[in-house]
Amino acid sequence: MLVNTRTVEIEFGDCDPAGIVYYPNYFRMFDASTAHLFEAALGMKKIAWIRQFDIVGIPMVDTGAKFSKPSRFGDVVSIESTITEFRRSSFVVGHKLFSGGDLAIEAHEIRVWAGADPERPGGIKSRSIPPEVVAALSR
Repeated sequence: MLVNTRTVEIEFGDCDPAGIVYYPNYFRMFDASTAHLFEAALGMKKIAWIRQFDIVGIPMVDTGAKFSKPSRFGDVVSIESTITEFRRSSFVVGHKLFSGGDLAIEAHEIRVWAGADPERPGGIKSRSIPPEVVAALSR
């Protein structure tokens, strides 16, 4: 599977009064890392692949993380992201965040390939993940 790595500098606003990253901000970083993974695989920004495949997005239905080492303001971390499992209309993304060369966080997201629901205005409905998307992320 394709692994995409991106570097993130921890900013002041990412941190809580104790000076470490406030944990929900990691999930924001992981969300962005998923978008970067798809961009690397498909060769286009998120807005473009959402339009090309006529979907509303890839909403998260489950997430979790194991935190082993905190990150602080000014730290530069790297996040490795990859798809660990494909299902018909959902997939699992694995993230590993490294800080100072150490594995600091292992996280996962389960996301759904979702489009507009033609039977419920304003609703969404899962769709099969297109084979070309699976192929691009599987290389």
